[in-house]
Amino acid sequence: MGRVTRPSFRPLDRIACERVLVRNVVGRIGYPVPDGVDIEPVHYVYVGDWIYGRTSPGAKLAAIPRTPRVAFEVDEVRALFEWRSVVVRGPFYTLPSGTDPYRVVDWQPGVQALERLVPGTLTAEDPVPLRTVIFRIHAVDMTGREASAAAATAGGGEPGA
Repeated sequence: MGRVTRPSFRPLDRIACERVLVRNVVGRIGYPVPDGVDIEPVHYVYVGDWIYGRTSPGAKLAAIPRTPRVAFEVDEVRALFEWRSVVVRGPFYTLPSGTDPYRVVDWQPGVQALERLVPGTLTAEDPVPLRTVIFRIHAVDMTGREASAAAATAGGGEPGA
């Protein structure tokens, strides 16, 4: 019988999930809307059980307060069967408009990390000045999964993703 490459799937523990979150800077927020669910890409940083980001005022911010829990997802994809995916679920918070983010102690680490991610954040040199809303998501629930290609005898291997 010939050898074929079959994918192997396994769950990621929280430490592995956090490593994926730290390595990446673009994820997607999923949130309920009146006719279903919407998903929006955002830049982010992961600091101490919190996902921090910035966005512009708009539809997502109008929808999220109705159900403040959101899902947040990040993928790392190298090939069809070489990937990692992490999903975080938790409450979504925004820094009140007009608040100095450098004076709110529990937001400072995230705001400073956002500033390192995008130099000029919240200054006159801000490359995306319309992103005036700073948010964070508490990573209450975190799950992850990865796939890897593995040589297996035809007919063997783990069932689908």
